[in-house]
Amino acid sequence: MPNRTVFFVSDGTGITAETFGNAILAQFEAQVRRVRLPFLDSVDKAHQAVRQINHTAVVEGRRPLVFTTVVNMEVLQVFKEHCTGMMLDMFGTFVEPLEAELGIKSNHRVGRFSDVSKSKEYHDRIEAINFSLMHDDGQSHRDLAGSDVILVGVSRSGKTPTSLYLAMQHGLKASNYPLIPEDFERRKLPPALAPHRKKIFGLTIAPERLSEIRNERRPNSRYASLENCRMEVSEAEGMMRREGIRWLSTTTKSIEEIATTILQELRPEQLNY
Repeated sequence: MPNRTVFFVSDGTGITAETFGNAILAQFEAQVRRVRLPFLDSVDKAHQAVRQINHTAVVEGRRPLVFTTVVNMEVLQVFKEHCTGMMLDMFGTFVEPLEAELGIKSNHRVGRFSDVSKSKEYHDRIEAINFSLMHDDGQSHRDLAGSDVILVGVSRSGKTPTSLYLAMQHGLKASNYPLIPEDFERRKLPPALAPHRKKIFGLTIAPERLSEIRNERRPNSRYASLENCRMEVSEAEGMMRREGIRWLSTTTKSIEEIATTILQELRPEQLNY
């Protein structure tokens, strides 16, 4: 059972509050119930949210944790005066000291998506997502030269989610290409990939974990058998070594860790903002 309820409160989407809160909560061995309360952009909505938080405190017998990125001062004041939860105000903690240090006032903009649709960066990110979807799982060989990154690995090693994360979070045009038995028989990279070797990054995975994942989709099949998974992983890793392709195991890594490693290796400039 969760031992505490956590609210992520914002007058925008709440994504920043949730990211901020989860990063801190990850430091604690605690089970929590998470509730996001976005778009609290009026005093009335603030009072409704406060009633929900305070009711939770009464029912659970302990005060909830409340991570907030509210920038509307009237809305924030409602929480400061009436909320019984433990308030953790990101802007009050970080923005106000930065204002004092930099000698300038922040723009107190609500959310980071208010005018983003007009920006070139947003347009590029949408283009990258579309590109990555079109080049998922080797669907298209067209314009592989336009890829920023090409991920290779056996089926179900984490290529698709990593490609989409790189596109959504970093605006990279990421293709991904499955290595199949025919490639292992040739003992070479698929011909379509050979000219783009410098853009290729390999993903591998422990055979035992791969077998578990495949059995969820195709139980009791040869495709999912541990014997076949061991063979495919061994062949794929051998190919990557022979071809001089950088690679990592996704077995115990999060998508964020995988993506950051790829960026460090192939596109370090993307880590600069």
